[in-house]
Amino acid sequence: MAGQHHEVIIIGGGNAGVSLAARLQRYGVKDVAVVEPGSHHYYQPLFSHVAGGRAKAKDAVRPQEAVMPRGVEWIRDSATGIDPDANTVMLASGGQLGYGHLVVCPGIQLDWDNIPGLAEAVHSPSGASHYEFELATKAWTLLKGLKAGTAVFTMSSGPIKCGGAAQKPMYLACDYWRKHGVLQDIRVVMVQPSDTVFGVPGVDDELNRKIAEYGIELRLNSEVVSVEPSAQTVLIKNNVTGIAEELRYDVLNAVPPQSAPDWLKATELPAPGDSGGFVEVDPQTLRHVRFPSVWSLGDAAATLNSKSGGALRKQTNVLAKNLVAAREGNPLPEKYDGYSVCPFTVSRSTVVFAEFDDEYRPMPSIPKLPTWKESRASWVVDRDIFPRVYWNLILKGRA
Repeated sequence: MAGQHHEVIIIGGGNAGVSLAARLQRYGVKDVAVVEPGSHHYYQPLFSHVAGGRAKAKDAVRPQEAVMPRGVEWIRDSATGIDPDANTVMLASGGQLGYGHLVVCPGIQLDWDNIPGLAEAVHSPSGASHYEFELATKAWTLLKGLKAGTAVFTMSSGPIKCGGAAQKPMYLACDYWRKHGVLQDIRVVMVQPSDTVFGVPGVDDELNRKIAEYGIELRLNSEVVSVEPSAQTVLIKNNVTGIAEELRYDVLNAVPPQSAPDWLKATELPAPGDSGGFVEVDPQTLRHVRFPSVWSLGDAAATLNSKSGGALRKQTNVLAKNLVAAREGNPLPEKYDGYSVCPFTVSRSTVVFAEFDDEYRPMPSIPKLPTWKESRASWVVDRDIFPRVYWNLILKGRA
């Protein structure tokens, strides 16, 4: 591919890359290429429903070729480096691509090895994680089969995709256990690194109510610092007191620490000194602060918002319009407002719908409508409507 050049190159064929490519085409950008090595495309919000027994794995995946926009060139390769001064992308195959504008959205990396024993634990007979597609079904098998004992659900600190998703299978499992008469025989422990259950006023009240209703033990300001899979124990450290507690589990559902992909960390695109490796962009325009032909959005971008699909939907619209304006030498017309959203599945038929800005202040799409209240209607939106909108509208650049 030496010498191959495209007007716009997008690194990553997930939600960000595909929906942006489709939107750019709609806005008249004809020469768009997407660099994506994977053969399958995933709707990640359903992973929580799979792990909680409310969706099938097949509902969350489609062939990558089925979602790629017509007219967009799919380069089935992996990016391994970027030279922003020369406007080139290096590929795993050894080739290079030139670009007029580059959009970096390869997603986020799951750093399992950052917690000793965690990688081995989630692949052991008693562990799983709904942050991996291959392990989400296993999570439900373990949770459904538990009749007594201890179930531990963990969350890691730092930048993370859809941080609220860590809690969703827990509520789904608790409701299942309650309906089958075994909840009173199961100790449920949630390990949360922050000082509240989520951080959004109103939403915290609803989640704390459900936590009390299910009898969940909430460990705030705490993280799992190591796991012993053979002994089925986790070491939980309180980051305020420094006290560590060893806890034996019968089922462990874990969320790993996360960061930008290693190859991206090695480029010039992250801010100097940013160990997470996220692309340094203006959080409103999504344009790189030092390289004007580089843009980023989604999980790999160093924006201020909570990383989520709802945030990405707004970012895609902003970036597409700004990139088109930049190509024509015009001022950038759009600004991302920091919006994010997290639907908490607090039972097997209800959702607490959290909408908030980059300072975790409530930001409802419909003013004065208390969407953060537990609701059956919000469940229908999250479980039934959103997946259809995703496959049929968002990936086609129309929502």
